[in-house]
Amino acid sequence: MQTLLSPYPLGTLELPNRAVMAPMTRNRAPGHVPNPLMAQYYVQRAEAGLIVTEATQVAPESLGYPDTPGIHSDEQVAGWAGVTRAVHESGGRIFLQLWHVGRIAHPAFAGAEALAPSAIAAQGQTYTPEGMQPFVVPRELDAAGIARIVEAYRVGARNARAAGFDGVEIHGANGYLIDQFLRDGTNRRKDAWGGSVEKRARFLLEVTRAVVGEWDDKRVGVRLSPSGTFNDMRDSDPLATFGHALRELAKLPLAYVHLVEGTAADERHGGTIVPTAALRPSYPGTLIVNGGYDVQRAERVLAAGEADLVAFGVPYLANPDLLERFRSGAALNEPDTATFYGGGEHGYVDYPTLAAARS
Repeated sequence: MQTLLSPYPLGTLELPNRAVMAPMTRNRAPGHVPNPLMAQYYVQRAEAGLIVTEATQVAPESLGYPDTPGIHSDEQVAGWAGVTRAVHESGGRIFLQLWHVGRIAHPAFAGAEALAPSAIAAQGQTYTPEGMQPFVVPRELDAAGIARIVEAYRVGARNARAAGFDGVEIHGANGYLIDQFLRDGTNRRKDAWGGSVEKRARFLLEVTRAVVGEWDDKRVGVRLSPSGTFNDMRDSDPLATFGHALRELAKLPLAYVHLVEGTAADERHGGTIVPTAALRPSYPGTLIVNGGYDVQRAERVLAAGEADLVAFGVPYLANPDLLERFRSGAALNEPDTATFYGGGEHGYVDYPTLAAARS
């Protein structure tokens, strides 16, 4: 594991290894405010080269799930400051993921409003305080609404600085608002934000430039999911769409691009799988890949130069000492899927470690 465990310079940050803790929604923020239990969770995983937090709302309207944290109020900034302080005291590095769910928001959550590039509802249902409910038809954003959301991202980035984060990641993946603008399956506009791939990428680039303007030294990442079908997503030519987006992002002073790779489930749901190798030439900067990696596959992709860092999701969720297990060849904990979303300590901060087993 000479590659995965080797250091990596990320802008002015020196990562001690190339393993990234992927962003994972855990629904442990009652009132949408980060808390000490969340700090404990992230501290347990501070050995990661980089932690990317769970997705975090940049605006009150952007509520699609219960108990997810925000970054738009003083109370939320103070809560996150407790998290970053604890992670830094443990020697870790942590980026905040900035999020607007767009059409996935549901009015059953107080203050939430489904907004999108076009008035096209996602197919399916979502969990709400009133139980499972169909997705609603979103309100199509006008130019003023788009500008307001770009500003919300800017303020969220500024608030993340105030909370002590080392950087931010813009969530442009998984069928949320930025992804909805990018893809022609959800963006049917005929104005400056729709139609051609250049126009569909405009919102992503406006948000990214606004966020970059709040940070120095390459402290902004962008996450994309070219092959993803989650939240009823599709695109007629994802290679062209995301190739263009990556070429434009390469012109900006980013820390990295984070690609969520396609899965068999995406293919079953009609998605076109776009290999990372086909997109790599469009983005020569630091590339993080994420998609069911184990240590052997991670080593292969790093050694081949196909990516610079590898993000692990469920393995980090269930193994706070993931790197120690990689080093020693120890078996990984079995993840408890029943406790992935919501609850308290169980299935969140009580997974066993090798050190505890030895003591």
